Amino acid sequence: MKYFISLFLIAIFLFWGCTNHTSKNRDEPVKIIFDTDLGPDYDDVGALAFLHAMADSGKAEILATVSSNKHKLVAPSIEIINTYFGRPGLAIGAPKKSGVNLGSSQHWADSIVAKYPHIIKSTNEVTDAVDVYRKILNAQPDKSVTIVTVGFLTNLNNLLQSQPDNLCPLNGYDLVSKKVKMLVCMAGRFPTGREFNIYMDSAASEYVYKNWPVEIIFTGFEIGWEIRTGLKLIKSEIKNSPVKDVFRISIPLSAEDKDGRMSWDETAVLIGVYGTEGFFNTVRGKIVVNPDGSNTWENNTEGKHIYVKQKMAIKEMADFIEYRMMHLPVNK
Repeated sequence: MKYFISLFLIAIFLFWGCTNHTSKNRDEPVKIIFDTDLGPDYDDVGALAFLHAMADSGKAEILATVSSNKHKLVAPSIEIINTYFGRPGLAIGAPKKSGVNLGSSQHWADSIVAKYPHIIKSTNEVTDAVDVYRKILNAQPDKSVTIVTVGFLTNLNNLLQSQPDNLCPLNGYDLVSKKVKMLVCMAGRFPTGREFNIYMDSAASEYVYKNWPVEIIFTGFEIGWEIRTGLKLIKSEIKNSPVKDVFRISIPLSAEDKDGRMSWDETAVLIGVYGTEGFFNTVRGKIVVNPDGSNTWENNTEGKHIYVKQKMAIKEMADFIEYRMMHLPVNK
């Protein structure tokens, strides 16, 4: 009984959140391509669960889930989570040329790969991420796609520099200009600092931020650091969930996670679906990537880059995020 009461309360919370914190009323779901480095950290898993919850609620349409990380267990892990939420056929891609290759020190990825069904055995089996982007973007209405990236900028760098092919007659820059509405990045520290996602492929980051033709919203390291989630999830009575398993395995292994894991990537999905209004204040300008992989910021009211500053109370936002991470698949 306690379990069903908890689910009822979660449903009420979801309804409240969805009706009071949207940036504007949307009749159509937000079309999202999710680009993740899932592996070195596990907030990516929470972000993907959040995104599937949004798709089940009709607020988002997931077009693809691509990896910017070449590690062998990334694509199988993505497939497992997609399958758990009833979307086993979502397109998955990964870099085919150079790129970062990093696994999980907590061994959560090999744990879920051993436990849950999946067809993909290794990340090197999947399609080149650039081909996934080009095919899917070409098929979408103009200015309709939001890209949410919570990892390295490798794929977006390669996409921008791609040339016309049998998937699309446009080069990458023109394709992005035509089809992409917004890019949301979990990257950087603001107004200045050094952050993992940027410096791990700093050349790609610099190129993308200098050349990306549409608006970019950044949620920086300092935002997710304060927002801790996962404890409610692992204490819940949810069973046979790869999402819960990842947090259950990982949280006890780090002293800094005693109050929950930092929610960097979940904030990017939140912005991609809901926008910033009610959640964050914004600063407009331009990001600059330095040779050492750090970033600085130039304020400019006409700039195409925006970084966010916390507005909603941290505890309230943590609850807002975690209840979506705890979403149960509609077919379970």
